[in-house]
Amino acid sequence: MRIDKLTLENFRSYVRADIAFDSACNVICGENAQGKTNLLEAIVYLSCARSPRSRSDRELVRFDAAQSFIKGNVFSRERDFCVEIDLFTARRRRMKVNGVTVKTASELSDVLNTVFFSPEDLHLIREGAAARRRFMDSALCQLRPRYAAAHAEYARAYEHKTRILRDSEEHPSLLDALPEFNEQLVRAGAAIIHYRAQFCRRLAEYAAAAHFDCSGGREQLQLSYQTVKTVEDPFADVSQIEAALRAHQASHDAAERASRLCLSGPHKDDIFVTINEKEAKAFSSQGQTRTAALSMKLAEREIFKNVTGEYPVLLLDDVLSELDPRRQEFVLNRIGGGQVFITCCEDDRLASLTGGRVFTVQNGEVF
Repeated sequence: MRIDKLTLENFRSYVRADIAFDSACNVICGENAQGKTNLLEAIVYLSCARSPRSRSDRELVRFDAAQSFIKGNVFSRERDFCVEIDLFTARRRRMKVNGVTVKTASELSDVLNTVFFSPEDLHLIREGAAARRRFMDSALCQLRPRYAAAHAEYARAYEHKTRILRDSEEHPSLLDALPEFNEQLVRAGAAIIHYRAQFCRRLAEYAAAAHFDCSGGREQLQLSYQTVKTVEDPFADVSQIEAALRAHQASHDAAERASRLCLSGPHKDDIFVTINEKEAKAFSSQGQTRTAALSMKLAEREIFKNVTGEYPVLLLDDVLSELDPRRQEFVLNRIGGGQVFITCCEDDRLASLTGGRVFTVQNGEVF
C-alpha cells in the first residue's frame, strides 16, 4: 500500500502542489511553519476523511479561498486508485474514488490506510481517557467498516438521549422516547465493545514487544481495556454484552434522569497503561511516555498489516528529533516493509539514516 502522487489546491498553506513520492521512504524537510505537517495531514485525510489536527473541514481550506482539493494516486490491493476530495467552506465535502462518488469515510479506508504519529501523541499516555478512545476509534474506523457504522449510530443515539435528558425538566413527555434510544445505545455499544476488546488485546501484545526492545529490555509496558463494569467479559458473545449493557443502564436510570446526563455506556471506555506495573499517566518519565506512545503507534501498524495483508502508510511528524540516538535507531529498524513519511528539520543526517528521497518545504512550496 502506498501513495504515489499527491495533488493539492488551496489546502492549508498550499496554493498548488504536485508531488510524486518514493515507494519506500520520503523525508520531508524544512523549518517550522513551512507546511511539512500539512502534507501529512492531507494524506491522512485521504484515508479516513478526518484531520488529526482539526475538527472542521473549513480550517483545511486555504485562507481567502472558497474551496480546496486533495487528490491521491494510490496503489493498494494490487490495484491503482485515484482518490479525490473537494472541501468547501460553505457546503458539504465531495469525495470520489476512481471517479465514482462515495459517501462514507469507510469507503476511503477500503483504499488507503494510514498511521500518523506526532509529538502531540504523547497525550495517549498523559491525558485522560478521551485521547485513548480517539486512538481506538481512529484505527478501528479504518480497519472495520462495521465498527465505523456502529460508532456513528452510537454517536447519534447518544446525542438524542443527551438532549432528551437535558430538556426533560421542561418537557417531561420527551422521556417517553428514552427506551428507544437506550436500545440503540445498547446494540451499537455492544458492537463497539466487541471490536475495541479485540483491538486492545492485539495492541497490548505488539506494543509490549516494541516497548521492551526500545527500552533495552528494562521496561514492561502493559495495556488493558476498561469498559462498563457490568461487562465482565468483553470477549463474550455480543448478545451477552448487550444484556450487560442493559443491566448497567437500568442501574443508572434514576441517576441519569436526576443529573440529566448520559452516564452509562462505552463512551467512557479507556486503555489502562502501566510501565513496570506503575500507572504510566501518573508515574512515567518523559522518555518512558514517549517510548510507550510510539510503541502503541508501531503496534497499530502491525495490526493493520495482519488484518489487511499490507502495511499502512506510516507518517512520522517530527518524531525522531525527540528521541535519543538509540531509540532513533530502534524506530528506523522497525519501519521497513511499507511506505514511510518522516518530517524533520535536519535533512542530511536523517536522509543518510533512512536512504529515502528528500523533499524540502518552504513557504508552502515543495522542492
